[in-house]
Amino acid sequence: MFNICMRMTGNRSNAEDILQDAFIIAFRSLHQLKDSAQFGGWLKRIVVNECIRYAKKNISWNEWEDERNNQLAEEGTEWWKTVNFEIIHNEIKALPDGCRQVFNLYVVEDYSHKEIAEHMGISESTSKSQYHRARTLLRERITKKIEIHG
Repeated sequence: MFNICMRMTGNRSNAEDILQDAFIIAFRSLHQLKDSAQFGGWLKRIVVNECIRYAKKNISWNEWEDERNNQLAEEGTEWWKTVNFEIIHNEIKALPDGCRQVFNLYVVEDYSHKEIAEHMGISESTSKSQYHRARTLLRERITKKIEIHG
């Protein structure tokens, strides 16, 4: 659960605060859990929702319109699967807040752009543009890092 918070915030202090808030909510709501076998998924949903709540209060969203949006959407290549996970993880943490939130919700938590937009209080096109911006930044930064360090 802490890793989810770290991915979503990119900041240890905020991740710890969000996780603590999520555990408090879970403890107070434990009576609502009907099947103890579903505890992990139930807790994860609370943690993700708390990360979203945090983002809604602390992130300002900007549209990122660029001709590369359509190009990136069409490429569909998964170049990142050949790169060391630690490099990817560090670069995801270094993304601007909005990009990082959308990227994690879309890629890691498997939310659709429509769901992200509804939860975050943004338009679906903002979600898509933030995701494409994140992909572009990750590709540029990781490619540069690989060229420099091998």
